[in-house]
Amino acid sequence: MTPEELFEKSLVALRSADLLLQSGDFDGCCNRAYYAMFDAARAALVADGGVDQVLGIKSHSGLISFFSLRLVKTGRVSVELGKSFNKVEDLRLLADYRGDALELAQAQWAVEQAQWFVHGLQALFDGK
Repeated sequence: MTPEELFEKSLVALRSADLLLQSGDFDGCCNRAYYAMFDAARAALVADGGVDQVLGIKSHSGLISFFSLRLVKTGRVSVELGKSFNKVEDLRLLADYRGDALELAQAQWAVEQAQWFVHGLQALFDGK
Protein backbone atom coordinates (compact mmCIF):
# COMPACT_ATOMS: atom_id res chain seq x y z
CA MET A 1 0.00 0.00 0.00
CA THR A 2 1.07 3.56 -0.60
CA PRO A 3 1.48 6.09 2.22
CA GLU A 4 -1.61 7.90 0.96
CA GLU A 5 -3.70 4.71 1.11
CA LEU A 6 -2.41 3.94 4.60
CA PHE A 7 -3.14 7.47 5.81
CA GLU A 8 -6.66 7.19 4.38
CA LYS A 9 -7.08 3.88 6.20
CA SER A 10 -5.96 5.54 9.43
CA LEU A 11 -8.49 8.35 8.95
CA VAL A 12 -11.29 5.81 8.46
CA ALA A 13 -10.27 4.06 11.71
CA LEU A 14 -10.18 7.45 13.45
CA ARG A 15 -13.73 8.22 12.32
CA SER A 16 -14.81 4.76 13.49
CA ALA A 17 -13.20 5.36 16.89
CA ASP A 18 -15.19 8.56 17.28
CA LEU A 19 -18.45 6.84 16.31
CA LEU A 20 -17.78 4.04 18.79
CA LEU A 21 -17.00 6.59 21.49
CA GLN A 22 -20.30 8.37 20.82
CA SER A 23 -22.19 5.06 20.96
CA GLY A 24 -20.66 4.05 24.30
CA ASP A 25 -18.49 1.20 22.99
CA PHE A 26 -15.31 2.24 24.79
CA ASP A 27 -13.45 -1.02 24.15
CA GLY A 28 -14.16 -0.84 20.42
CA CYS A 29 -13.26 2.85 20.44
CA CYS A 30 -9.81 2.15 21.88
CA ASN A 31 -9.27 -0.64 19.37
CA ARG A 32 -10.02 1.62 16.41
CA ALA A 33 -8.03 4.52 17.89
CA TYR A 34 -5.01 2.22 18.14
CA TYR A 35 -5.42 0.98 14.57
CA ALA A 36 -5.68 4.56 13.35
CA MET A 37 -2.29 5.15 14.94
CA PHE A 38 -0.90 1.83 13.68
CA ASP A 39 -1.82 2.60 10.06
CA ALA A 40 -0.52 6.17 10.34
CA ALA A 41 2.77 4.83 11.70
CA ARG A 42 2.99 2.38 8.78
CA ALA A 43 2.24 5.22 6.35
CA ALA A 44 4.96 7.41 7.85
CA LEU A 45 7.51 4.60 7.72
CA VAL A 46 6.67 3.76 4.11
CA ALA A 47 6.81 7.47 3.17
CA ASP A 48 10.20 7.65 4.87
CA GLY A 49 11.53 4.95 2.56
CA GLY A 50 11.12 1.99 4.88
CA VAL A 51 8.69 0.02 2.71
CA ASP A 52 10.80 -3.16 2.62
CA GLN A 53 11.31 -3.12 6.36
CA VAL A 54 7.62 -2.45 7.04
CA LEU A 55 6.61 -5.36 4.84
CA GLY A 56 8.96 -7.62 6.81
CA ILE A 57 7.54 -6.74 10.22
CA LYS A 58 5.39 -9.52 11.62
CA SER A 59 4.12 -8.09 14.92
CA HIS A 60 2.64 -4.97 16.43
CA SER A 61 5.53 -4.64 18.87
CA GLY A 62 7.94 -4.97 15.95
CA LEU A 63 6.29 -2.10 14.11
CA ILE A 64 6.21 0.06 17.22
CA SER A 65 9.91 -0.64 17.83
CA PHE A 66 10.82 0.14 14.23
CA PHE A 67 8.77 3.34 14.37
CA SER A 68 10.63 4.38 17.51
CA LEU A 69 14.07 3.56 16.13
CA ARG A 70 13.55 5.10 12.71
CA LEU A 71 11.44 8.16 13.48
CA VAL A 72 11.39 8.96 17.21
CA LYS A 73 15.02 8.32 18.14
CA THR A 74 16.16 10.29 15.08
CA GLY A 75 14.11 13.28 16.23
CA ARG A 76 11.79 13.43 13.23
CA VAL A 77 8.83 12.51 15.39
CA SER A 78 8.41 13.72 18.96
CA VAL A 79 8.96 11.43 21.92
CA GLU A 80 5.46 12.36 23.10
CA LEU A 81 3.92 10.91 19.92
CA GLY A 82 5.91 7.73 20.40
CA LYS A 83 4.76 7.42 24.01
CA SER A 84 1.13 7.98 23.10
CA PHE A 85 1.36 5.19 20.50
CA ASN A 86 2.57 2.78 23.20
CA LYS A 87 -0.05 3.87 25.73
CA VAL A 88 -2.97 3.54 23.32
CA GLU A 89 -1.70 0.08 22.38
CA ASP A 90 -1.82 -0.80 26.10
CA LEU A 91 -5.48 0.25 26.19
CA ARG A 92 -6.23 -1.84 23.11
CA LEU A 93 -4.61 -4.87 24.70
CA LEU A 94 -6.70 -4.37 27.84
CA ALA A 95 -9.89 -4.08 25.81
CA ASP A 96 -9.21 -6.85 23.31
CA TYR A 97 -7.47 -9.51 25.36
CA ARG A 98 -7.67 -8.94 29.09
CA GLY A 99 -11.40 -8.35 29.24
CA ASP A 100 -11.15 -5.25 31.39
CA ALA A 101 -13.95 -2.85 30.51
CA LEU A 102 -12.55 0.55 29.64
CA GLU A 103 -14.11 3.76 30.86
CA LEU A 104 -15.29 6.88 29.07
CA ALA A 105 -12.25 8.94 30.12
CA GLN A 106 -9.85 6.31 28.76
CA ALA A 107 -11.68 6.13 25.45
CA GLN A 108 -11.82 9.91 25.11
CA TRP A 109 -8.10 10.12 25.82
CA ALA A 110 -7.35 7.40 23.24
CA VAL A 111 -9.31 9.25 20.55
CA GLU A 112 -7.57 12.54 21.37
CA GLN A 113 -4.17 10.85 21.20
CA ALA A 114 -5.04 9.13 17.93
CA GLN A 115 -6.20 12.40 16.37
CA TRP A 116 -2.99 14.14 17.44
CA PHE A 117 -0.85 11.23 16.21
CA VAL A 118 -2.55 10.69 12.85
CA HIS A 119 -2.79 14.36 11.91
CA GLY A 120 0.74 15.04 13.13
CA LEU A 121 2.24 12.23 11.08
CA GLN A 122 0.14 13.09 8.07
CA ALA A 123 1.40 16.67 8.18
CA LEU A 124 5.01 15.45 8.34
CA PHE A 125 4.93 12.62 5.82
CA ASP A 126 1.92 12.84 3.49
CA GLY A 127 3.02 13.41 -0.07
CA LYS A 128 6.68 12.93 0.77
